Amino acid sequence: MARATTPARPPGRPRSGIDAEVYAATLSTVHELGYTRATVDRIAAAAGVAKTTIYRRWPSKGALITACLVDAFGPLPLNENDTPAQMLESALRLGAAKIGEPGVGAAFAGVFTDAIGDPELRHVLSTQLQDPYRLVLEAALGEPTQRVLFFIDVAIGTLLHRMGMTGEPMVEEDVDALIRMILRELG
Repeated sequence: MARATTPARPPGRPRSGIDAEVYAATLSTVHELGYTRATVDRIAAAAGVAKTTIYRRWPSKGALITACLVDAFGPLPLNENDTPAQMLESALRLGAAKIGEPGVGAAFAGVFTDAIGDPELRHVLSTQLQDPYRLVLEAALGEPTQRVLFFIDVAIGTLLHRMGMTGEPMVEEDVDALIRMILRELG
């Protein structure tokens, strides 16, 4: 009588690192094709996974893009010994650098545009991408929510506008000027 054996691993492709592969494929596809043409089908093909693999993790393209942006931006590089102005400058420089990376600015602008008419996506984008940074900045700067949202709006809105209008990230001198303007408002 033959004994049933248990396979050493489940059948199919190993899943460790799948998120990183999908995120890289997402940004690459958005960079190459633009946000609108970067469909879940195309992203799945670029990542070498089934579309169902993506939909098991993210319920929509917007949720995938948001998760991808959270991963791309990572945590704010704040040093607790920095002044509030230095902390805000670090956050602004991170935003400028990340929006300038291939695919990131286009992904951000695209999901932001989709969220305008989609309350569910707007909630995902707000709670998963904006709120973690907002809360850290509120605590670091000792500023209320509306004031921190203003800083985020001015900085990210300006950076995305430049990328959208020129196809290029903001040059360093203009990032410096933007930071000086926002820091003047911080007081």
